[in-house]
Amino acid sequence: MMIRQVTIALLFVFGAGGALADDAQIRKVVESKLGGVKVEGIQPGPMGLYEVRFRGPNGMQVVYTDANATHIFLGKIYETGNDRDVTEERLRKLNAIKFESLPLEQAVKIQRGDGKRVLAMFSDPYCPACRQFEQTLQQLNDVTIYVFMFPVIRPELADQSKAVWCSPDRAKAWIDVALRGKPPATKPTCANPVEKNLELGKSLGVNSTPTLIFSNGERVAGGLRIADLTEILNGSKR
Repeated sequence: MMIRQVTIALLFVFGAGGALADDAQIRKVVESKLGGVKVEGIQPGPMGLYEVRFRGPNGMQVVYTDANATHIFLGKIYETGNDRDVTEERLRKLNAIKFESLPLEQAVKIQRGDGKRVLAMFSDPYCPACRQFEQTLQQLNDVTIYVFMFPVIRPELADQSKAVWCSPDRAKAWIDVALRGKPPATKPTCANPVEKNLELGKSLGVNSTPTLIFSNGERVAGGLRIADLTEILNGSKR
């Protein structure tokens, strides 16, 4: 998987591997230096560092420290030998939810092929990243996509999402507006789940679109390249 953002390069590692973590010191320093966050857990991490977990606006976040928090490492650790974004993989697990707990009846269902691979996403038709990701989704087959319409970019146009739900072919209506920018002709007068989706997203800490949830519960904020998306779908299919 490609590196999309790295805020700090780890050029060398302090001798943390042979030292026991001072949990109280790590907690005190991280909470103080990161604006009063509440540390929820500390454990050994990659490269002899310690992983420090706390909840932020986008769900669970991690930073890394040495044993006494004399240094805080912000950003991602990327394992070049195996081409792995170690931090991103960890965040997916920390922010995982039970796929079965999602109220799928509130989502627009789009099925292609046998539909065995499953993906849920919170998406806004007026989110540029969502529109770009819709182009990626067109390359997938044998997949079922549950779209929780989440109109937060331009709330004044939420009626278009409601009209998608009222359309005779919801899947087509969604693709028309989200991919092609063509609003539904149907009036938004039927009962719809858009407000419920907004509340659901808030309860799950969804703060960016698209937000993807895979059948194994792992969550990704933002779109993915087709190769990365396919790899995750194949690994998490039920």
